[in-house]
Amino acid sequence: MLRTLTIAALFALAPISAFAEVADEAPIETGAVEEIYVWGKREGRIGEATTASEGQVSFGAYSNRPLLRPGELAEVVPGLAATQHSGSGKANQFFLRGFNLDHGTDFSISLDGVPLNLRSHAHGQGYLDINGTTPELVQTIDYRKGPYFAQVGDFSAAGTAAFRTFDTLPESFIQAQVGENRFGRVVAGLNVGSGLLGLDLTTSDGPWVREENLRKVSALGRFDLAGWSVTALAYDAKWDSTDQIPRRALRAGTLSRLGTIDTTDGGKTSRFILSARRHPDADSDLVVYLQRYKLNLWSNFTYFLDDPVNGDQFEQAESRWIAGASGYRTWRPSESWTVRLGAETRLDDIGPIGLYRTRVRQRLSTDRRDELRELSGGVWATAAWASGPFRASLGLRADAIHVDVDSGNPLNSGEATDALLSPKLTLAWRVSPSVELYADAGRGFHSNDARGAVQRISPTTSDPVEKVPLFAAADGAELGARFEQGGFSASVALWALRLESELVYVGDAGDTESTDGTKRLGVEVLASWSPRPGLNFDVSGAATRARYRGDPPDGDRIPNALEYVITAGATARVLPDGVLQANLRRLGPAPLIEDDSARSKSATVVNLAYTHTFGPVAVTLDVLNLLDSRDNDITYFYASRLPGEPAEGVEDIHFHPIEPRQVRVGLRYAF
Repeated sequence: MLRTLTIAALFALAPISAFAEVADEAPIETGAVEEIYVWGKREGRIGEATTASEGQVSFGAYSNRPLLRPGELAEVVPGLAATQHSGSGKANQFFLRGFNLDHGTDFSISLDGVPLNLRSHAHGQGYLDINGTTPELVQTIDYRKGPYFAQVGDFSAAGTAAFRTFDTLPESFIQAQVGENRFGRVVAGLNVGSGLLGLDLTTSDGPWVREENLRKVSALGRFDLAGWSVTALAYDAKWDSTDQIPRRALRAGTLSRLGTIDTTDGGKTSRFILSARRHPDADSDLVVYLQRYKLNLWSNFTYFLDDPVNGDQFEQAESRWIAGASGYRTWRPSESWTVRLGAETRLDDIGPIGLYRTRVRQRLSTDRRDELRELSGGVWATAAWASGPFRASLGLRADAIHVDVDSGNPLNSGEATDALLSPKLTLAWRVSPSVELYADAGRGFHSNDARGAVQRISPTTSDPVEKVPLFAAADGAELGARFEQGGFSASVALWALRLESELVYVGDAGDTESTDGTKRLGVEVLASWSPRPGLNFDVSGAATRARYRGDPPDGDRIPNALEYVITAGATARVLPDGVLQANLRRLGPAPLIEDDSARSKSATVVNLAYTHTFGPVAVTLDVLNLLDSRDNDITYFYASRLPGEPAEGVEDIHFHPIEPRQVRVGLRYAF
């Protein structure tokens, strides 16, 4: 009875009082500061932060960091890696804190308070596509790691980031960039009254034997109307994919490193967001939004294993509407206490969503086709206390979700409901003006695919399957320290995280894959040094030990859980009007199967950029993959079959290479 009343109360309250998934954000005054190009500059947080692993990056206002793809913008979060194993229009593969986050299962991103992760997605749970984001329009990125924050909910067990775009740009601009492999990009930002308009057009064929034929357009408009900030975003992309390839074909000389098996893989996607935000001060915030999303994705990872005649290409397709709201309100009953209450609600109306067997992108049969609706609500409260050098906050979050699945197979239709309570605790002690210590604990979660919560049989084999819970809880704790003095800052965090399960819907198979509970232990270190104006160094390192809990018979290693990630950057004003910057990313090795008998190798890539300014004109030179690394963006181990091979296929390493060195030049005019 109590469970039923809790769920009913959440759904009743959430639409009325919605919360925002971002921290208090104060606008950055750009006009009073000389423009300096820096690599992911992070703002000082002593006296404000509640953990050692949170921060804010002032990025969009003045950075020209070289980016191969928009998803790499997320790599300003220390310890986060964004790679790709398919075409440029597909969501990135994310790695953080020993998680192979797939396309976003335990890491969430919001754009101006609007959540971007997609539930019950055709390709993967929590699918996080940020390719529609224009980096030049992003003003700040607030990041938090761990489940210690009541404000954030679904998909944030490992971390969360809040992208905030400009209200108005420091200056209007237009820029064009060209490069090898028929790369071309035009970006424009125009201040219009109290708002802005932005446009991003990109084309590229990539270095692949099969030309990528990327065609992308993203447009953003923002205006103030009667105290509300109204934003509209439109994104559309089409591309041809070069997916991962089997190592044995490369060694046999039948396939080049940049080749592909199925030349008809690819995709098309679109997303439209309309949102309104009222944020009069730091004490209150309200966001309402409406989204329209579509995807058609054609892939072939096993080639001729399942269907020796037509091949194993499949299409994952969906369309959905998303409507939601979030908000919070703050009270200060005394000088020492601050109380904040918030709530959120969201409705995903998805359908049709399907998995189809295809050949040359033509549908041959249907593995499954469903329509579903997911309604969720969450309420949360935090009580923060501060006295002298000590700060503490106690938070509690309550979430509920209801799903209704209408499947093409009546045995996989049904409804399900779940609820979860998540307590949070953060402690901070400012030992001196330069040193602060932290201790944090809390529970977070990710939702599981709605179809797995009601299914009875496998859609592909018709074998009986077990239902999965709608919520997968994660309990974590962290100890940390932060040092800031002069031009030097550093932080260190020791953390632990336990997930009750990593049950995820496997869109490639149309089924839910069950895994055991997991545990992760890790350490993260971040340091930034500016020895003099115009010179800045950053380095971050994260190491993780990730294991399945219990004693699994096949081994306790978690596939694709990176053992470490190192990122570093340097920015130097080498001439009065010239700035040189470089960044490095090194991904450590990882087990590819549970018994650790197959492993991926470490991968390193270095990017370089030079910007020279001539008054309102800036000329840029980007050298991506400066050292022409032949490492891999991502590596998997599984069975596939090429023509002439045994019917059961061959177990092998499959990989997607880092793109070879390429040069891009650009011209920017500000007015």
